Amino acid sequence: MKKIVIAAAIIAAGAGAYWYTQHGTSSSASANPLLDYIPADTPVFSGQLKPFPLKNYLQSISGNYQQYSTDSLAELGELDSPMAKFFVSIYTQYMDGIKNPTQLLKTFGLPNEVEPFFYTLGVIPVLKTNVDQIDAFWAVLDKAEKDSGFTHEKRTLAGVDYRAYSLAEEGSTEKVDLLFAHKDGILTVTLSGTTIEPEVLEMAFGLKKPTQSLAASGMLKDIIKTHGFMEDSISFINHVEIVKAITSPDGNMLGKQLTQFMAEESQGEDPFAEIRTPECKAELTAIAANWPRTVAGLTAFSSTEKESHMAASFVVESKNQAILTALQKMRGYIPTHLADINSTIFSMGLGIDVNEVAPSLTAIWDDLQKPQLTCAPLAELQAELSQQSPAMLGMFTGMANGVKGVSLSLLDYRMSSQDQEPKLESLDALVSLTADNPSMLFNMVKPFAPMLAELQVADNGEPTDLSPLLMLPPEMNIKPMLAIKGQHLVVYSGDKGLALANKLAGEKPSANGLYSMSADYGKMFTPVLTLLELTGEPIPEELQMLKDYNMRVQMSFDVNKQGIVFGSVMNSKASEKK
Repeated sequence: MKKIVIAAAIIAAGAGAYWYTQHGTSSSASANPLLDYIPADTPVFSGQLKPFPLKNYLQSISGNYQQYSTDSLAELGELDSPMAKFFVSIYTQYMDGIKNPTQLLKTFGLPNEVEPFFYTLGVIPVLKTNVDQIDAFWAVLDKAEKDSGFTHEKRTLAGVDYRAYSLAEEGSTEKVDLLFAHKDGILTVTLSGTTIEPEVLEMAFGLKKPTQSLAASGMLKDIIKTHGFMEDSISFINHVEIVKAITSPDGNMLGKQLTQFMAEESQGEDPFAEIRTPECKAELTAIAANWPRTVAGLTAFSSTEKESHMAASFVVESKNQAILTALQKMRGYIPTHLADINSTIFSMGLGIDVNEVAPSLTAIWDDLQKPQLTCAPLAELQAELSQQSPAMLGMFTGMANGVKGVSLSLLDYRMSSQDQEPKLESLDALVSLTADNPSMLFNMVKPFAPMLAELQVADNGEPTDLSPLLMLPPEMNIKPMLAIKGQHLVVYSGDKGLALANKLAGEKPSANGLYSMSADYGKMFTPVLTLLELTGEPIPEELQMLKDYNMRVQMSFDVNKQGIVFGSVMNSKASEKK
């Protein structure tokens, strides 16, 4: 079992990265014939439902990888294991080619547009993608074999030739193989083992269809409609099928495989015996029905040779309205400029209605106490939770009564060199605290901070200079100002900070989110690295690669009627530097 899990991780690691970086444009959620060979009860799925413009995408990001650490690759190549060297060789060929996308696609035999799929047949991972020149891909593996001494065995199944690379340790009785097969223009990467039934391999190679397919289930269409995703790509983890597998020895393909694998590992004993009781099965099934899936999909996408932009949402689905309502009540205010990925160098906002924290957490705590669970492991967790009442939080949140959120925005900065020492020349930034009555809140805090005792803040928006209080040296040329702008207590610096503070004054707080963070890598690191170059200081290669890194990212956390939502945005532009 351990070998299967490790080998599955090898494929999953290679396949998992593609989801965020390979999504596309055109057709229906169930049109691809490959979906007919994926069982409806697959626990994990990630599929490109429309052709993804891989060449355009690689060209838009290739400049950001020009300075990848060759020393790191060399160190990886020195690994003792032939199997490890084999995978390092493939990775090295990929990193060498990413600087020239046209050559990379030619090297791996890939078309300009790809439609990859990753899913599992029970516990067995399967990765599929269309290829143009399979001989080119075989050449990549041949080179990896030559570089590592790790060789394959040729096999055939129902007329399909495939390569099998043994992942088992020498002398081991447990057989685990990594397989590469090609059929009808589709490359398949999967695993086989001693305990894997032949029909699973036939299904993986597209030789046999499952009794009920993912295409026929309507699940993908349901996910798209429920969450408003684009039809380009969909991913999910099916909690219901996973719970079914661990609570029943033959509830689905995953359950049958786990039962067989675990029986071999534990010498005939069922490690799931404690939760395969009628009580546990009923209660875990009910919990899974309340939190059925984690799903992911695109909400925006475009890709050209010069720029790629994508926005995605990851949703932990929930039908527990009591918990979702409580979480939604805690939502606070995040300034609108944080939603613009191009507006800041770095920003972070926490939206939290402090007045609702204690009652909301108490409501969640109460909901988790009922019904009284009888499944032993769950009952134990419930008993421990009952000792951790959040009611006491009210005593601490009272000090921040009326707070709706806090934010930090770095808008611009300049560095200079003086006597070969780095110097911060200017800083444009804004820190804000949003509250029902920021003036009252500030005055309430003053007695607990002696340094603020003599500080007066006008309600009309007039700023107060904080330089004397912070004792900043004049040569820093930074003048932080404190002011109340509408319902926002702000500290700003620089003209851009002032302009944003004035804009914030007109914003009325609303419950619009819980958390947001964004970063512009190029603007964040390039000025510092340029200065270090001028001073003659050595720059580690890992940092040097971030110079002129033309990429912006944004992460967010929120709650809606469908569940708990994790959002992500990525924008990458081809580097103008040749």
